[in-house]
Amino acid sequence: MRVISRSTLLSFVESLKGHKDQIAIKAALDAWFHEVRKAHWTNSSDVRRQYATASVVMSDRIVFNIKGNAYRLVAAVDFELAIVWIKWIGSHRDYDRINVKEVEHE
Repeated sequence: MRVISRSTLLSFVESLKGHKDQIAIKAALDAWFHEVRKAHWTNSSDVRRQYATASVVMSDRIVFNIKGNAYRLVAAVDFELAIVWIKWIGSHRDYDRINVKEVEHE
């Protein structure tokens, strides 16, 4: 899969500078990025096989739990084009304040 955009993940990690979770979240996001890059998903069932805790919100909108569900990553997935767009990433608490179906990366 092609992930758009890695810079979103790096910016998020940078925004946590000085936070006790920064190193752990960086490791978790790096692992997620590399796993997704190697994936060959053709549908949401493939995603769920690899990430049992992922939530399929809509046919193209999937929420991934990051670092033991302390953080959430919302992605749009186009299975035909094999592209994953990162739409949002934040803490679980911040996730409860967004509309996951409409959130877009700023």
